[in-house]
Amino acid sequence: MQILRRKAYARAGLIGNPSDGYHGKTISLVVRDYCAEVVLYEWDEIELIPSQQDHSRFNSVHELQRDVALHGYYGGIRLVKATVKRFVDYCDLTGTKLHDRKFSIRYQSNVPRQVGLAGSSAIITATLRALIAFYEIDIPRELLPSLALSVETQELGIAAGLQDRVIQVYEG
Repeated sequence: MQILRRKAYARAGLIGNPSDGYHGKTISLVVRDYCAEVVLYEWDEIELIPSQQDHSRFNSVHELQRDVALHGYYGGIRLVKATVKRFVDYCDLTGTKLHDRKFSIRYQSNVPRQVGLAGSSAIITATLRALIAFYEIDIPRELLPSLALSVETQELGIAAGLQDRVIQVYEG
């Protein structure tokens, strides 16, 4: 059984923001100490496995309260699910044929949450990389940032910055 592992690193913006006075110019870098990793392998059904951050069992109501305060009501599993859906939409739209094999997919991330390091985008980018490898298709690299952005903005209705995915895709 082939096990695919794909990563995407956290992003730090040094200067600029597409909405500020720099006219969309930014300088960003990847932070290799933090990443999201997706593991995907062939399986007998499509299975999305929640990570530790998506847990739904707690030792007390106060533990649940702390978890919601830290992580909100949604974990990264919705990002993975929305990415798979958007990936299939893209392939349908472009006439890209996908094989019928099924897979199990899980993610983990050590990107600190809600501090501007693009952890959600890292999960999405890593998921796209794993899907592209599993289905053995080519999506031009220059289209990947927009496809990843569409997962957050169009699929999930999340306000997302424009610079995150570019540096995560190109890692430059």
